Amino acid sequence: MEGKDVIIDVRNAKKIYRMGQERIHAVDGISFTVNRGEFCCLLGTSGSGKSTLLNLMAGIEKLTSGDVFIKGQSIKQMSENKLSKFRQENLGFVFQSYNLLGSMTALENVELPLVFKKMPSSKRRRMARGILKKVGLGDRMMHKPKEMSGGQQQRVGIARAFVARPDVVFADEPTGNLDSRTTIEVMELIKEMASKHNQTIVMVTHDNSLAAYADKIIRIKDGHIESIEENANVKQAAGEAAETTDQTV
Repeated sequence: MEGKDVIIDVRNAKKIYRMGQERIHAVDGISFTVNRGEFCCLLGTSGSGKSTLLNLMAGIEKLTSGDVFIKGQSIKQMSENKLSKFRQENLGFVFQSYNLLGSMTALENVELPLVFKKMPSSKRRRMARGILKKVGLGDRMMHKPKEMSGGQQQRVGIARAFVARPDVVFADEPTGNLDSRTTIEVMELIKEMASKHNQTIVMVTHDNSLAAYADKIIRIKDGHIESIEENANVKQAAGEAAETTDQTV
């Protein structure tokens, strides 16, 4: 990675679960790096360990051994308070199930990360409105999640993840509940948002077609890295996928 700006460094990461007398090696000695501005895809089937790996990288789950460094800081060495503050300042999250608060409007949901950063209400409201317009929800700001489609809810989720301009956005099966056309719209949106501000994406998926959007594809199998591929034809592959979908709809 000489000459590159490494933002995530995973070093011999292991996660072992104990079930009675049995030890399950969910993540078994994984090492790799992700560069700033890179779109990295963790690709694997259900049970491969990819989501566990993402959770270890984000500090949501604790490493059994090894370490993860983000922006040169050890996730493993952080206290809960420091980790919480680090997430607020540096990380964004997009979830398969959207994870929106049902009692809040789209605008209020998107404002949340800025509330935690103690940003003045007028500024955070302005930023939330601006990003909701960018994701095509200028006319849905006062709608609550139950009043929106799945695609609209995920756009709110993307707006929430990107509103504070985090250095890294983790996305766990972000299109898992969406139809094929909406999936392409959401993937294009995530890639566009990240490219604009040179943000890093780490996305988990089981879908080979979504991996075409990534710059780097890390194939995970049985808790190990099967291969790491640099995707030189990202835009071409993504464009062809979109074109195919347009023809079949």
